Amino acid sequence: MDLETGTYKNLVKRESWRTVLTLAYQSLGIVYGDLSTSPLYVFKSTFAEDIDHSETNEEIYGVLSFVFWTITLVPLIKYVFIVLKADDNGEGGTFALYSLLCRHARVSSLPNNQLADEELSSYKKEISIDPDPTKFGSRLKSTLEKHRVLQRILLILALVGACMVIGDGILTPAISVFSAVSGVEQLAMPKEHHKYIEVPIACVILIGLFALQHYGTHRVGFLFAPVVILWLFTISAIGLYNIFQWNPHVYQALSPYYMYNFLNKTQKRGWMSLGGILLCITGSEAMFADLGHSSQLSIKIAFTTFVYPSLILAYMGQAAYLSRHHMRADDYDVGFYVSVPDRIKFPVVVIAILAAVVGSQAIITGTFSIINQCSSLGCFPRVKVVHTSTSIHGQIYIPEINWILMILCLAVTIGFRDTRRLGNASGLAVITVMLVTTCLMSVVMVLCWHQSIFRAICFVFFFGTIEALYFAASLIKFLEGAWVPIALALFFMIVMYIWHFGTLKKYEFDLQNKVSVDWLLSLGPNLGIVRVRGVGLIHTELVSGIPAIFSHFVTNLPAFHQVLVFLCVKSVPVPHVEHEERFLLGHVGPREYRVYRCIVRYGYRDVHKDDMEFEKDLFCSIAEFIRTQKSNTNGTDEPSANDNEKMMVVRTPSTSTEGIHMWEDNLDNTEMIATLEEKDVHPPEVKRTRKRVRFIVPESPKIDRGAEEELEDLMEARESGVAYILGHSYVKAKQGSSLMKKLAINYGYEFLRRNSRASTHALSVPHASTLEVGMGYHV
Repeated sequence: MDLETGTYKNLVKRESWRTVLTLAYQSLGIVYGDLSTSPLYVFKSTFAEDIDHSETNEEIYGVLSFVFWTITLVPLIKYVFIVLKADDNGEGGTFALYSLLCRHARVSSLPNNQLADEELSSYKKEISIDPDPTKFGSRLKSTLEKHRVLQRILLILALVGACMVIGDGILTPAISVFSAVSGVEQLAMPKEHHKYIEVPIACVILIGLFALQHYGTHRVGFLFAPVVILWLFTISAIGLYNIFQWNPHVYQALSPYYMYNFLNKTQKRGWMSLGGILLCITGSEAMFADLGHSSQLSIKIAFTTFVYPSLILAYMGQAAYLSRHHMRADDYDVGFYVSVPDRIKFPVVVIAILAAVVGSQAIITGTFSIINQCSSLGCFPRVKVVHTSTSIHGQIYIPEINWILMILCLAVTIGFRDTRRLGNASGLAVITVMLVTTCLMSVVMVLCWHQSIFRAICFVFFFGTIEALYFAASLIKFLEGAWVPIALALFFMIVMYIWHFGTLKKYEFDLQNKVSVDWLLSLGPNLGIVRVRGVGLIHTELVSGIPAIFSHFVTNLPAFHQVLVFLCVKSVPVPHVEHEERFLLGHVGPREYRVYRCIVRYGYRDVHKDDMEFEKDLFCSIAEFIRTQKSNTNGTDEPSANDNEKMMVVRTPSTSTEGIHMWEDNLDNTEMIATLEEKDVHPPEVKRTRKRVRFIVPESPKIDRGAEEELEDLMEARESGVAYILGHSYVKAKQGSSLMKKLAINYGYEFLRRNSRASTHALSVPHASTLEVGMGYHV
């Protein structure tokens, strides 16, 4: 599998049933770990405080009915049969929906979009046959493109969903591990000692879980699916046993009548308890968010044939047991482990802890993924991303985020110390993400699927009403734990907004102060300065024009390299960019200036190479561009500024065997080696070379003399070495700016910029060859 493109997932979707079933098996460990552990805490959280378990069993039957219909309507109907279809080239999640909208309407927050980006093979659009411009979808697209307020609302919706996923990554490990550990208490210790053992064991497991993240899930991934399968088989078998042993007629409680009866009897207390029932669908969003690791069909098969029946049997079994055991009043009477037979309680506790760890692992990896996506789209400070697997796409590790998550997870575990408040917090985070998905899906249905507005309204009204009911029930518990995800989301939203605002303003400043190509043409072939040997690699965020740091550098040091490359590494609103479409090359000025622009495009889920292979691909792509570009009619015409901005997609040796290949070694030897079958372009001999470089050019098609000289200059410059010129900016708010803007730019953005990774994340930049050009910005 190509780590860069992640094409494996696209190839398997139309494979045999064996492949589909294999993916379905793998999805049990990757996708359903969180959802499958929900029986550990649903009944306990629901009956924790608001309602009591009476002898009439109306409360138990009502909760079971709510659980059954909630699992049926939300994960099964909404996600499996509707939302999974809204994939973005095989990827899912909040940002996949936002990416679809960005491609069907110009609502993207990325300021460096180009028309060439729409020619990417992954930039496909689902269009209707002969679309009518008078339809509501066309009017909605026009409205979104005209009003920046609506564009900001869409972005904020996507960011709110991302922030709540991060909050879920903190709360889910806490409640899953804490609930699983609670079974240890009931084995062989008095109740008064529970508080002394429960929290320490949970904290030790959580510390170990986060400490092992840097190894990557691929090292223990083969255990994930068997653990979840064993857990689901265990809870469904216990459920069947309890049903036949205690109450074979419990299936009658699946009737919607018991929901009405439950709310009618419990009134306000029953409505407030819905926050606990909501936890039965925690992890449902993972079916869509983790779609890139599997396929639609495999996820549907795994859920409908195994996960869904197992969960329903588990909840029915708990209700059957509790319907015959309601003598005591302490809250452990409605916990999961009370319904487990004593003879198998210990192995069930062990399996539950393993399943909780697997579920927590999945949500932590998902948190890393969502933060990486936010960073790629310019909505989160740049962080170090470590790819822990060369064969499994998307397995990443972010050290800074991992330790922040661990500290916050331990803080909520120690601070709350019970599943009730942890459940209130987790429930609000879960339902908020689902509401965001529902809102974005309604726009996707109209704008991308070209469905009628009536269907979109029905979708929002039906599922939005269900989720709004649960959201209100969770929000009412604000002081009892629900404030935690709100506080976390608010913190991350502030960070994201400040970073996005500062980045956008900085780019706008660069765009307004860029130097035109005409200024470059006026300098003449020598650019008015001394040209020294070597390659000057200038990193810039601009996709056109000359960055201000270039003129600033030339003003202070009138000497530059014989070959200049303006390098822009940017993200595009697609999940993956095929490697053969990654490099976009063009000349800046006439050919004899030896100045190039290279735009390197990555998708929001792509792996950014951080090794010398990137540099090799870069120079091979420039050489291939020189070989394949169209020459002027007479070879001497001065092109205009518009001509110089024409770009072309160039393949690299990583993806094409027909183009130019580069050979190099580190020996100081001026002797050239001839090739027998291929044409060899030699640079002039030099007595002192740090690296010997040779481009191997195919015999066909023939290249003209001008291109050959250009290749010789590029090889000579590459042999002399590469200097990396980076802009080092100091951003300040303009005089007269508002207090909020000054705080955001002068303190917030500057703090984040100083403590984030450099923007040259795709380069392996040696410090000895780095030159920083300092500039001040007033935005």
